[in-house]
Amino acid sequence: MNAVVRTLAVLSLHTSPLAQPGSGDSGGMNVYVRELVSSLAQAGVDCNVYVRRWADDLPDEVFIEPGFQVVHVDAGPSELPKEALPDVVPAFTDGVLEHIERTGDVDLIHANYWLSGVAGHRIKHTLDLPLVSTFHTLARVKAETGDAEPERRVEAEAEVIACSDAILANCEAERTQLVRLYGADPARIEIVPPGVDHAFFSPGDRGGARNALGLGGSADLTRPVLLFVGRIQPLKGADVAVRALAELGRDDAVLVVVGGASGVEGHAEAARVRALVDDLGLTGRVRFVDPQPHHLLSTYYRAADVCLVPSRTESFGLVALEAAACGTPVVAASVGGLRSLVGDGSTGFLVDGRDPLDFAGPVSLLLADRELRAAMSASAEARSRQYAWSMTAARLRRLYADLLVREPVSCL
Repeated sequence: MNAVVRTLAVLSLHTSPLAQPGSGDSGGMNVYVRELVSSLAQAGVDCNVYVRRWADDLPDEVFIEPGFQVVHVDAGPSELPKEALPDVVPAFTDGVLEHIERTGDVDLIHANYWLSGVAGHRIKHTLDLPLVSTFHTLARVKAETGDAEPERRVEAEAEVIACSDAILANCEAERTQLVRLYGADPARIEIVPPGVDHAFFSPGDRGGARNALGLGGSADLTRPVLLFVGRIQPLKGADVAVRALAELGRDDAVLVVVGGASGVEGHAEAARVRALVDDLGLTGRVRFVDPQPHHLLSTYYRAADVCLVPSRTESFGLVALEAAACGTPVVAASVGGLRSLVGDGSTGFLVDGRDPLDFAGPVSLLLADRELRAAMSASAEARSRQYAWSMTAARLRRLYADLLVREPVSCL
């Protein structure tokens, strides 16, 4: 008789699926956890998502839908900078263990990000459970692009990778990075791409979308609209998007930037990007929009002619996938998972390096050639159909079941 996972503990210490993506430290991982767990729950897996209590008034448990609840674990003061989170991992781990022991056994642990991985590693050994790890970003990958992380994180990632029963990679590029930079066992790496919710992210009327956003509506479809979606931080490259707009040499083009900033670094970057807009004479042509509820982003994708994704690193690139699902061509950095998502010359363009002029070139080409834009739009939407959260959940259910009958990995 085949094993079946019925109960799953999902660890997401530093960010909650209930938080607004694009604000604070919330981003693609929030979407990943929420959409994946929802699909697993709908397939009959009972999931508890454990997050650190990030506001004092949060209830202990939040019921999202049948089989999906969020559990808030006390671990340090609610107002805590991300840099201080490693110090509260032991308290978070204690809280998760207490809840599991009080409410009943679980079959497996799925940890997201390195902080949760540290907690999951200890829980694995305490309860003798299989551990699945998804890192979302990796310290040694970030270091290669100039975004150095503390050695504490590097060492922790290496320990979790060495003892995880399965390590999830979003694409082949991430698999290669895990092996090359961490010596991960290729046999324990599973490539399981995230998905996209096609009920929300699908092609729609561009004029109607622009009218809803105050961007001119159907009467002004000739006005080029570029889009950047993501947190304002150096890694994501909002400054590259702004400079690319300047390099277009078109006074009628506008750039919409959807996302927020957090922490000292984030707020400094936001101030730098706004100053850059003024310095380049783009005031009035760059529109900054606060983080939006995830499903409402589809309106922004539909309104745009081109979506820019100039990240320094990207393990997958949910923004690029969601834009494609809405039929919006993407001009993206040729890094990480973006190389798998964007068909260079067919669904969008990939750019080597971070020279704004190199981004402006393909944007200009798309804006000047309506037939090319229409062809790429259709190809992008068709390619996005390869990705769905139900497919991601189905692959993971098979992996989870397999892990239940495998010999567990032990620390060296």
